[in-house]
Amino acid sequence: MNRNEIEARIRELKSDYIRIQADLEKMGSVGGDTSRGEQQLDALEKELAELNKKLDELE
Repeated sequence: MNRNEIEARIRELKSDYIRIQADLEKMGSVGGDTSRGEQQLDALEKELAELNKKLDELE
């Protein structure tokens, strides 16, 4: 992946993270099961960390 592709993927993941986080807040407020959403957030955090590391290595 080049720098532009990494940055685009990071923006996409951040957008997904915000959306899932909002969904979790809604689910939590009505007593819904949030475990799947929490797992998705964990996976996104890991991928973001990996991409940020790759981005740092390019500099």
